[in-house]
Amino acid sequence: MNTATAAARAGAGSFREVWVISSGHALTHWYPATFYLLLPLIGKELGLSYAQIGFTMTMQYLAGALANLPGGMVVDTVGRKGLLMALSLFWIGFPYLLMSLTHSYWMLLVCVVLVGIGNNLWHPTAISTLAHRFPDRKGLVLSLHGMGGNIGEAAAPLVIGALLAVLSWREVVIVNIVPGVVMAAMILVFLGSLTLDAPHAPANRTDGRSLGSYFSGFRRLLRNRAIILISVSGVFRSMTQSSLLTFLPLYLGRELGYSTFWIGAGMFALQVAGFTSAPVSGHLSDRMGRRRVMISSMLMSAIVLVTMALAGKSPAFIVLIAVLGFFLYATRPVIQAWALECAPREMAGTAVGLLFGLQAVGASISPVVSGVIADAWGIYAVFYFLAATIVVANCLIFFMPKDAGEAAKPSLVS
Repeated sequence: MNTATAAARAGAGSFREVWVISSGHALTHWYPATFYLLLPLIGKELGLSYAQIGFTMTMQYLAGALANLPGGMVVDTVGRKGLLMALSLFWIGFPYLLMSLTHSYWMLLVCVVLVGIGNNLWHPTAISTLAHRFPDRKGLVLSLHGMGGNIGEAAAPLVIGALLAVLSWREVVIVNIVPGVVMAAMILVFLGSLTLDAPHAPANRTDGRSLGSYFSGFRRLLRNRAIILISVSGVFRSMTQSSLLTFLPLYLGRELGYSTFWIGAGMFALQVAGFTSAPVSGHLSDRMGRRRVMISSMLMSAIVLVTMALAGKSPAFIVLIAVLGFFLYATRPVIQAWALECAPREMAGTAVGLLFGLQAVGASISPVVSGVIADAWGIYAVFYFLAATIVVANCLIFFMPKDAGEAAKPSLVS
């Protein structure tokens, strides 16, 4: 009954919410992508080592890890989904404005911690809402949501790289607050009254749950073997992605001598390839199954990472960036859809919070480990480390229960 009701709501007109939410997702990734491009400049001005640069990203991801589970709880107990998304988007963008005032490493760390905290509300809210409204097309709609993130990550390096040609990095972060404020206002206008069960319900409805019911569901979620395996696999995948995004611009700038514009172009290639692969992998996973798409994509990511390390400074390295983006980002909507299929619907926000929280732990560990590796053995060694992490992520998929996510999970509450 619940599934049929949700499917009935997912008519053609409801795709407006998909596009608005996906556009908001683009901005949540725009800001981190901006920071990856600015970080080499900030690191040079502040005299930071590779390890310190890696630790900066570690602090951002660690803050997100600690905040994700409370964020999932807020999503599952508060009904105002549109308001939560607008708040998250504003909170992600505002700390970057504060960076324009920073002149010390410690102040920089405070700013990135604030970013990590703010980002935790978006994914549990947006992903659980889309999955609930499109129960039979999770892979597709979550891939569209993921494409929004790829667009933000692809466009930001090009735009910011061009702005850095005429502005200082401090001026850029001030200008950069504008798109986040505008998008947050649009979400409030179009989705301000959006709730999980009634997308056009009055603003005074909350559709919340009692804390007793919530914690009962949470205990069952932690005993769900499939959810835990998916989340731990996501930990190692996020280790690959976070270190790649941190050290690829450093490699292109310091080792290959690229300008900020061409570094932005390289990051653009990575994201465009991911943009292309997301709807393909999402649709195929709806038709062929999540397991097959995950295993093949992760295996190819590992092969490409090893090839990148062997390629060194050759022109083939740039081509390999795009190939890597295609396979690495193909897994993102699939792992999200798979996790939601293994969780009760009323715990969807918490399931996403758990997934992203554990992924943030991996993302927080990886950059500082990669920084230490780069300082000790050179930045080439980082690519071998990343290949190893994606192999481990793939191995964990083999331990998933064969029937995980194949049937809709019964609700824990009536």
